Amino acid sequence: MSTSDSRYAAEKWYRKVKLQWLFNTSSFIGNFVIALIITYFFRQLGYGTPVDYVFFLGILSIGLWVTEAIPPFAVGIFIIIMLVFGFGTDYIISETAPVDVYVETWTSNVIWLLLGGFFLAQGMKEVELDRWLFRFTIRKFGGQPEKLLMGLMLVTAIASMVMSNTATTAMMISSILPLIKLLGKTSNYSKALLVGIPAAASVGGIGTIIGSTPNAIAVGALQEQGIHITFIDWMLVGTPLGLLLVFLFYKYLSSKLKVKDTQLDLSLLPQSDAEIDPMKRKAVIVTLIVTVGLWVTEPLHGIPVAATSAVPILFLTLTQVINSEQVRSLPWDTLMLVAGGLALGIALVDVGLADIIMNKINNLPVAIAVVAFLFSMIAVLLSNVMSNTAAASILIPLAITLPSPFGIAVPVIVAISCSCSLLLPVSTPPNAIAYATGMIDQKEFRTGGIFFIFAGPISAFAAVMAWVWLYV
Repeated sequence: MSTSDSRYAAEKWYRKVKLQWLFNTSSFIGNFVIALIITYFFRQLGYGTPVDYVFFLGILSIGLWVTEAIPPFAVGIFIIIMLVFGFGTDYIISETAPVDVYVETWTSNVIWLLLGGFFLAQGMKEVELDRWLFRFTIRKFGGQPEKLLMGLMLVTAIASMVMSNTATTAMMISSILPLIKLLGKTSNYSKALLVGIPAAASVGGIGTIIGSTPNAIAVGALQEQGIHITFIDWMLVGTPLGLLLVFLFYKYLSSKLKVKDTQLDLSLLPQSDAEIDPMKRKAVIVTLIVTVGLWVTEPLHGIPVAATSAVPILFLTLTQVINSEQVRSLPWDTLMLVAGGLALGIALVDVGLADIIMNKINNLPVAIAVVAFLFSMIAVLLSNVMSNTAAASILIPLAITLPSPFGIAVPVIVAISCSCSLLLPVSTPPNAIAYATGMIDQKEFRTGGIFFIFAGPISAFAAVMAWVWLYV
């Protein structure tokens, strides 16, 4: 490369970075100004400075999450800092208040539960237990197109209940990519795989508390209100519902794309050449069984799920399955986002803003069941254009203030609905991974997106309401 070419490349890179910096800065300032203007009019209602301050922070956070002027995890940190600054000093609010409750979200049970799940997922990846699941699917379901599609979607859904949805999708897509390239971009079977697997990963996460971050947010928020939902309690509604939605979508895809006419050659699929230490693989399997077993049997032994998360953290590092390098690669940014969302939810409830909003909503001339269902529809629509974790952080604190039993059911319904946002490539990381292969057009995601916009909230509302009345 010539000197002039190097200078041109450097200048081009500099301009790109500079333009991105200008866009992010202007977006942040714009969101800040808009939040100030909206809060100025809100202040006329006379609810008091603490309510006004949390309202301003909520509006600003929503704007930052939607525009991504700063990364979502940075918004979480920003929320905690602003709450500590606002309530811990007298610069904005004349009377200070304890702020430990906002900082302590970093060490909440939800954070430790998610961290345990992250260690399990990383351990499975290190010993290629994830790829073993794929080969197991091939052996069990064979080469018939419809059965193989169903098997791949169901295994993806089950794996995503204990693994990251993103990691599960990446593993499955990489395994089937040679087959997709052979079939071609125009093949209906390629479309079915690249739409069905991301959908199964996202919706399968409904099955457990650790399967999707919104699930953990709902459980954490309810716990703050003295409502304890165990791992098995959640599975009673989440697992059947998640698997049912995946199966229904499989039937819909098979019928719409007529996949049964496809001819498959599974001999082209890659085999793993990696040498895996059998002792490490056994360590991961034992750790997985013990951890999930303790989570599921919490009502019998009484050990909190957060404490059980120490099992994978201890055993997987003790057996050298996970070292310091892998620990640094864990999705710590997700924990930061969750902590910030929990802190904002606590503030909304503590200052009474959540009650104010919900009183207005409850006074609308519609039945409370209609309001509850609207929450589920707003959740799925909002999650299609912004982080589902951020959407859950906004809606769940409001849903908790609904009268019983809706105050218990709707936070769970919102969490489940947030996992059903599949309309766009950017709606979820699994969709983005499939789209990044270059083998599927953006319009193809509408098939799953539209299906789940209606099937997700409707089935979640029916299943969770029945679950609350029967079990909780």
